[in-house]
Amino acid sequence: MSRIIAALQRHASSNPLKVALQDDNSTLTYGQLLVEIERLSKLLLEGRARAAGGDGAPRPIAILADNGNAWALADLAANAAGIPVIPLPPFFSAAQIAHVISTSGIDQVLTDQAPRLIAASGQADLPAEPFYGNLQRVRLPATTRAVLLPSGTDKVTFTSGTSGEPKGVCLGLATMETVAESLGLASAASRGDRHLCLLPLATLLENIGGLYVPLLAGATICLPGLTNVGLTGSSGLDAGRMIAALSDWQASTAIMVPQMLQAMVAAGQAGVRLPRSLRYIAVGGAPVSSSLLEQARDLGLPVHEGYGLSECASVVAVNRPGDSRIGSVGKPLPHVRIDFADDGEILIYGIRWNGYLGDRVLPQTCDFIATGDLGYLDADGFLFLSGRKKNIFITSFGRNVAPEWVEVNLVTQAGIAQAAIFGEARPFNSAVIVPQPGTSPAAIEAALDKANRQLPDYAQVRAWIPAMEPFTLGNGMSTANGRLRRTEIFGKYASRINALYQP
Repeated sequence: MSRIIAALQRHASSNPLKVALQDDNSTLTYGQLLVEIERLSKLLLEGRARAAGGDGAPRPIAILADNGNAWALADLAANAAGIPVIPLPPFFSAAQIAHVISTSGIDQVLTDQAPRLIAASGQADLPAEPFYGNLQRVRLPATTRAVLLPSGTDKVTFTSGTSGEPKGVCLGLATMETVAESLGLASAASRGDRHLCLLPLATLLENIGGLYVPLLAGATICLPGLTNVGLTGSSGLDAGRMIAALSDWQASTAIMVPQMLQAMVAAGQAGVRLPRSLRYIAVGGAPVSSSLLEQARDLGLPVHEGYGLSECASVVAVNRPGDSRIGSVGKPLPHVRIDFADDGEILIYGIRWNGYLGDRVLPQTCDFIATGDLGYLDADGFLFLSGRKKNIFITSFGRNVAPEWVEVNLVTQAGIAQAAIFGEARPFNSAVIVPQPGTSPAAIEAALDKANRQLPDYAQVRAWIPAMEPFTLGNGMSTANGRLRRTEIFGKYASRINALYQP
C-alpha cells in the first residue's frame, strides 16, 4: 500500500475532523479526504475501462488546473488507482501542452481550463464531463497513440529544460514517497503545520514538498488559487499579495523560489510588516545568494536553502531548523549518499528513477545519478554548489569560471535584478545586466565595483551592457524556475557583447 494512503488512514482514524485541505472555496477534513480519494479513484478506473477497453495497464492522465483542493484530490485519486499522472504546469505554452499530449499517450485530461486545452490540442468539440469541483474530464481522441511508459512509472514530471520542448522525467510513487518522508524529517514537519502552496502543484517541488510531506505528517495544506498568492504566469509576482496570503492563511511553512524571497526581503526592508507565523521557508529552484539569505534572517524570516533535481524526485539536500549553514544547500536527506566525480561533479546515490519519457535506453545502469552540478561537502557534511559543469567557461588566461557563482554575487547588489556572465576565451568577463527599475548606469557601475571587491580578479566583471528586457520564460531567456538560458541570451546580445572586446 502507498505510504501516503496508509498515513491518511491513520489520520482519518485518530483525528478525522482535522482539516487536511483548504482552498478558496472549500475545506476537507482527513475523514472526508480519504472517502473522496476512494470515490474518485473508482471513478477514474471506471473511466479508464471505458476509454481503453480494459486491455491492460491504464494510460496516463494529465492534470491542467490551478491550485486547489480539486488538483490535490485528482493527483491522490490517480495514485490510489494506480494510474500514472502527468501534471501540466499552468504556465506551459499551447505548443508545450501539445508536445506533452503527443509524446505521452494521454487520453484524458482533468482540467479547469477546457477551452485552453482544446485549443492547444488542435481538436474541436472534445467531450467533457464534470469530475470534481471545477475540474472537468476532457477525453482526447481515440487516435492519440498509446505510449509505453517505463515499468513502475507513476508520475511523469515535465521540466522546462533548455529548449521549447520539455522533457518528461519518469518517477515511481515509492521513490517520491521516500523523498517526502526524508524531507518531512529534515524540515521537522508536524501535524500542527499549515503549509501554504505558493508554487503551482504541477511543479514537482510543491507536489512533493507541499502536498505529500504535509499529508504524511497530518498537517493542513492551504491551497488558494495562484493569483490569490500573487503569482501570475511563470514569473509574474505581486509581493504584497503573497505576503498578505502568508499572513491571512497563518502559514507556518512555505516553499519559495529565490525571486519570491528577494521580493519579500525588499518589502520587509521597505517597512512592510512580514508574517510571524512562519517557522520554515524552503528556498530552491535556482542559486540563492548568501547576502539575500542573511538579509532575510535579519528580518526574522526562517529561510533554508535546498537543492534537488527532477531525476532525484526533487529535493536532495536542504538546510534544517537548528542545523543550517548559509552559503550551503544543507546536508543530504537521510536516504541520499553523495559522492563526486574526479572533476567535482556531484553524484547522487540512493535514488531510483525510470529515465526520460520516450527514451529507448533506460537510465545509466550504474547505481548513481550524475547531476551535471559541481560542488563539495565541507567537514561538517554541508553541501556547497560551485556551478553547472556544462556552463563553466575558460578565460583566455586559462582560468575556469562558473558563471552562476559570479551572477549570484551581482544580483545581491542594489540595482541589479538579473545578470548573465560571459567570458569564454576572453581576457576578461562581461555581463548582460537587467537593472532594477529606475537604476542609473552609474549606480550599476557602483554595484559592479562592490561585487568585484568580493571576487578574485579572474571572476570579476570588467564590462557590461544593459539588457533590453528581463530574462523570462516568455521571451525564452530563462526557464520556469529562473535558470538562465545562456545560449539564447548570448544569441540575442552577441554583437553587443563582442563589441565590448574590441580595442
